[in-house]
Amino acid sequence: MSSTVAVNGEVRRWEDLPLHDFAQGFFFGAGFFTTFRIDDGVPLFLARHLKRLAASVASFPETVRAPPSELLHPDAVREVLRRCLESDSALGPRYTGIGKLTASDGRLLLTFRAPSPDAERLQREGRAVDTVEAGAYRHGEPMPNHKGLSYFRQYSLMQRLPVLANDLGHACELPTANLFVLLDGALVTPPLDAPCLPGIIREVLLDAGHLDDLPVVERALPLARLSEARACVFTNSAVLATGVSSLLGRALPDSLSLAARIREHVLAMASREG
Repeated sequence: MSSTVAVNGEVRRWEDLPLHDFAQGFFFGAGFFTTFRIDDGVPLFLARHLKRLAASVASFPETVRAPPSELLHPDAVREVLRRCLESDSALGPRYTGIGKLTASDGRLLLTFRAPSPDAERLQREGRAVDTVEAGAYRHGEPMPNHKGLSYFRQYSLMQRLPVLANDLGHACELPTANLFVLLDGALVTPPLDAPCLPGIIREVLLDAGHLDDLPVVERALPLARLSEARACVFTNSAVLATGVSSLLGRALPDSLSLAARIREHVLAMASREG
């Protein structure tokens, strides 16, 4: 991770941040974050990320101290991002990587990290998703709809990358990504009350309503129906879309081309949104 950060718009160094400034977030997980992609110095879907972050903070006014609202405006974040990149030669104005905004303790913290070293390989080869974490969520549970700092459940499962399922036996999401399957002639993703995170790429695809001639829909996704999937991808803001080469032990070779179509579509949408 880069040592350059920003706190409430002020460019700082990571090693100079006092822990007591973030005590609620550190000790109690009382805060939220969003992770966004930066391509050639340009943040993708920043307004969407900030809208989701602000909505999460506003949902818990008595437990999460919100940063000043003006700091959550896209123009303000773009300006802070520009100053951070220009101040650090290791980043630079044309930086490509990952930005993270954390809201807690009345502060907005901006940090940076490099892209995943295996991102390009995963685009070429895909990733197997061959296990299920049964009963990981309770149907209708509200907290997975927010990207909270209490993230250990997801973090502990990142390497294994199982399908997280609810108490009804329905698929919800992956530990750090939304799930899409090609089923019944549509690209299907679980609904928010499954529950799952309202991921930004998920939102972009649902807002479009289709991928070329393929409808994109929310629908309950029983685990038993995954065996009927023709293809499967998972999406998040860092890698956009990754093909699932094997789903619960069944090879899905069409997943790689589907993921490539989604990445192309999402990047075109990002260019239009600015």
